[in-house]
Amino acid sequence: MLDVAVQTEPGWPDLDWDAIGTRAAAAAVGQTPYGYLATSDAAIEVAVRLTDDAEVHQLNAQYRQKDKPTNVLSFPMIEPDLIESLTQNSDDGEVILGDIILAHGVCAREAEEKGFTVEQHATHLIVHGVLHLLGYDHQGDSEAEAMESMERAALAILGIPDPYLICED
Repeated sequence: MLDVAVQTEPGWPDLDWDAIGTRAAAAAVGQTPYGYLATSDAAIEVAVRLTDDAEVHQLNAQYRQKDKPTNVLSFPMIEPDLIESLTQNSDDGEVILGDIILAHGVCAREAEEKGFTVEQHATHLIVHGVLHLLGYDHQGDSEAEAMESMERAALAILGIPDPYLICED
């Protein structure tokens, strides 16, 4: 089963972020070959931190050598080649998949630019982050297309419009 815990810092909308994070994580996992993780007996733990741009800026500089805030950071705790055997290698039935951290200011600006609510965009970023925790990336065109396709499918399940749709005027 997925166990998603969300820690919310001041500035984020007053919403049930634990429920939002759990739905987003389940939708993301469900688009991968690892869909069984959502219903396994093991507790698959994901931590989500909703914080401010300054904290994400610091983490981005420290871990990615990028001196600016970004919308989402993902810190996987499991190597991608070990994910398939994840539930078999847990001594206590709990596995920490990883951490996801979102920057409020960046998220709010991007949401406004896309015509989305902060909740919708944050949900998308959690889906995106969970896919990173599962080993997916968007470095090359084919990887980006595959990851975006999974994101679109997960967001459709959640009733969120396609964030990659390009509108022609």
